[in-house]
Amino acid sequence: MTTLQHSRQGARRRRASTPAAGDVFKATVLTKVMLGFTAILSIFPIYWMIIIATRSNADVHSIPPPLLPGGNLGENVRAVFAAENAHFMTGIINSVIVTASVTAAVVLISTLAGFAFASLQFRGRNVLLLSVVLTMMVPLQQMGVVPLYQMMVTLGWTNTLQAVILPFLVNGFGVFLMTQYTRQAVPRELIEAARVDGASTLRIWWNVVVPAVRPGMAVLSIQTFMLIWNEFLWPLIILRADNPTVQVAIRALNEKYSTNYVLVFAGTALSIIPLLLVFVFFGRQIIGGLMDGAVKS
Repeated sequence: MTTLQHSRQGARRRRASTPAAGDVFKATVLTKVMLGFTAILSIFPIYWMIIIATRSNADVHSIPPPLLPGGNLGENVRAVFAAENAHFMTGIINSVIVTASVTAAVVLISTLAGFAFASLQFRGRNVLLLSVVLTMMVPLQQMGVVPLYQMMVTLGWTNTLQAVILPFLVNGFGVFLMTQYTRQAVPRELIEAARVDGASTLRIWWNVVVPAVRPGMAVLSIQTFMLIWNEFLWPLIILRADNPTVQVAIRALNEKYSTNYVLVFAGTALSIIPLLLVFVFFGRQIIGGLMDGAVKS
């Protein structure tokens, strides 16, 4: 038997022993059970929050606990907005302003910086990128609360929204993410071709880079939106009780010597509505951006 025949038989045996692509990714019964169990564990806290938000305080401590929604949702929502110490509507408006401003700034600055680090040649580029990465390893917000507060006092920005917005305008993770994504999504040859055609650096960024990195921008915008919307510590420090963000307003729903679980859970349920809307309307872009990055890598 010739060598060619041996190689052909070996190839046939390997093909026969190698499972098809559909078989490799076919989920087993155990996999489906584990995924279902994980989904239940993930969804149950939200379901329980909605149950308590529709009940009364007496139902919170009842045994067995209620597992079906009640009929007090409207009354509890009205109580949340009517709570004098919470200023819940002000908190929602403030959170929308802060979150929208920070998200837009982070995406814009990170995309510009990512383009510079990935595609432009300048002295100290690697050192600057390393310094950005190092900021991700240090809890700057917790360590910098005192000097940051002193800075806001000096500027006269205490109890203002710009004091909440300014510390979050630049995100080290966002810069690193967009740098890596730009390197994968925008070939250097495309940049050079645009330069040969006479395009300026800003025009290259706008017409060449931005269309290519939109999936990464979508992922970064959602992550930033969630991070800023759920921010609690810094707004609690810099804002007064009558001018809160939504997370600080939820904290104010607690009574002085006890926890009003119904109001807290109703306020929490209201506060996650913007997050759910973002995922409903932009979920496809999020999954597309993650899958595109996985394929490229």
